[in-house]
Amino acid sequence: MARFDPSLSILAGMDTSVLRQQLSLMQQDYLDLSSGRKVESASYAQGDGAKSVKYTVATIGQLAMAIRQIQAQLGIIPSPRRAIGVRF
Repeated sequence: MARFDPSLSILAGMDTSVLRQQLSLMQQDYLDLSSGRKVESASYAQGDGAKSVKYTVATIGQLAMAIRQIQAQLGIIPSPRRAIGVRF
């Protein structure tokens, strides 16, 4: 496996304070999704039409990968790994 190079990352050049803030938000979202505190699906209707948002099980894997990418960019972990798939 090639060693992670932060200068070649898609996140290269971003301010570390911005990355740390985003990491904190994403980690909270991950905890909320995995514990069931975040709504998985929501819909509502108003005069201008219906709106909805849906989080899926795949979303939590993508979120975990993004968290690892930021952690690697900040030097918290040595390199990002692929997310482990979750099946229900």
